[in-house]
Amino acid sequence: MAVLAEREGEGTVKPRYDVIVAGTDPEGVMAAVSAARNGLSVLLADRREQQVLGGLITLGWLNSLDLNKVPVFTLRYPYPYLNAGLFHEWYQYVGGTSFDVNRAAAAFHKMVLEEPNIDLLLGARSMEPVVEGRSVTGMRFVKADGEAVVVRAGAVIDATQDGDIAALAGAPHTFGREDLGDPDVTMAVTLVFKLDGVTDAVWHDMRHYPGAGSDARSIWGYAEAAEYPSSDPQRVRLRGLNIGRQEDGTALVNAMQIFGVNPLDPASVEEGLAIGRAEAPKIVEWLKERFPPFRNVRFAGTAPELYVRESRHFVTEYVLPIRDLLENRDHWDAIAYGSYEVDVQSTGPNDAGFVLMKPMQYGVPFRSLVPLDVDGLLIVGRSAGFSSLAHGSARVVPLGMATGEAAGAAAAVAGERGMTFRELSRSREAVAELRARLVRQGMRLEMLKFEPQDYLHHPHYEGLVTAVSLLMAKGGYGNDEWALDEPASPLRLFNMIQRLHKRYPDAFPDRLADRTFSATPPLSLEQAAMMLLEASGERPAPGQALPAAVQAGLISQSFADRLQDPASLTNGELYSLIREVMPGAGP
Repeated sequence: MAVLAEREGEGTVKPRYDVIVAGTDPEGVMAAVSAARNGLSVLLADRREQQVLGGLITLGWLNSLDLNKVPVFTLRYPYPYLNAGLFHEWYQYVGGTSFDVNRAAAAFHKMVLEEPNIDLLLGARSMEPVVEGRSVTGMRFVKADGEAVVVRAGAVIDATQDGDIAALAGAPHTFGREDLGDPDVTMAVTLVFKLDGVTDAVWHDMRHYPGAGSDARSIWGYAEAAEYPSSDPQRVRLRGLNIGRQEDGTALVNAMQIFGVNPLDPASVEEGLAIGRAEAPKIVEWLKERFPPFRNVRFAGTAPELYVRESRHFVTEYVLPIRDLLENRDHWDAIAYGSYEVDVQSTGPNDAGFVLMKPMQYGVPFRSLVPLDVDGLLIVGRSAGFSSLAHGSARVVPLGMATGEAAGAAAAVAGERGMTFRELSRSREAVAELRARLVRQGMRLEMLKFEPQDYLHHPHYEGLVTAVSLLMAKGGYGNDEWALDEPASPLRLFNMIQRLHKRYPDAFPDRLADRTFSATPPLSLEQAAMMLLEASGERPAPGQALPAAVQAGLISQSFADRLQDPASLTNGELYSLIREVMPGAGP
């Protein structure tokens, strides 16, 4: 790995900067460069020992990008992805959807070293915010040599993967799927591994294996890889392969899923690394036996860091809900746009993961970078103000890099106007200036015109919103798996009750786990009322569930009267029933 070249005066830390950026992942690099290009003095700091910028990409070896693709062709976008600006500048250097991590590191280093306003502090033993009252006024570091320093700043941008600085400052947050009633559930982590001996001939054979998709530098598919016989199925398994080619005859594979790792616990992270390092060579030997194109490759090591997808989700001035993605919603203060599918990765050995839905385009508000209760601080990247479901799309690196660029420019606008970030987030005039500045930096901040998806016009759309927000329905890559007009089954409602129990245990204390329910339709309104009442702790007389539910205010008579056939509910009607029962659920 190419290490960061030193320049004169490197390692010197001044007592004050306009901005401190904590974290050298791609988001942090973009935040530092953006702030510097706006005339601010910047300290870019990290605890990592390696003298390499880029974090998840260069040390986690995530060398394939999930792009936010343009939803429709337009001459205003000369390239097929939404995130322009500094991301585009970096992307042009690395050269494709997959790339060599050394080239990626060189690109990050070049962008930083060309900015004389950026000082670097790497390898810190510790770093934490200085908080006075409600405001972050700087950071406290213990440098690699043991020297403790306090650095003041007009603003701090938290670009750490897990929002460590914001958490230490007292910014409110949830963890994993806590907002869905599952505080201990997070998406699997991955340890990327390397294959050597990937010649042009081997790459050609890999690309043309039946069922595989590819471009010049990326391969995806090999669904049969999920058959891999794990040495510990409860902790590690293989999924379909994502392979990114490098420039030295190697390729990086993102496919190993490791469960039960707490990203906030260093001991748990080390355990996850040990599990992955032990499993990786076994995986490669199995791939060589199972797939003919792999027969001549060699195991060449694992990434220095885990690829962590999820940990903290911060509560901000606006927390991006899944409804915004369903409706392709724009915002007056949008500072970035996304369109990647909502990729909900596996959370455990019995969870296959799935694609919740595919937005066309949605805006990320500046408000989603501004944490509640703490001033002087912005949060960028995957831990910003996204609900756990919206995070399935918004967590991708190109969007994170866009939020970093926006944060760097926002520090300049706020400083020039003498405003706090919270005041900036509430000023349409100041936000308009921020957006205009970002456009001058090369970003594209416009919502394109496209035909809305059919489900938005369905009579049970509001019920669908509730169901999706509670993780009770999924649409897949094509938003065509909602099955709104197909008949519902008792088993579907049973599964939904499991979600209600987790999210609202006081209202639904009974999971009905001691009963079995048919996967075959129909589901009648009477049966649905009986199941919901029993889940809420009631035991109505047979045949009297619907009157009892109406009497209890659980279901309105007007809702019952609107149904096409009370003897056989559709999925859409079932979703609307859940919205009827829990009017405050969802967004």
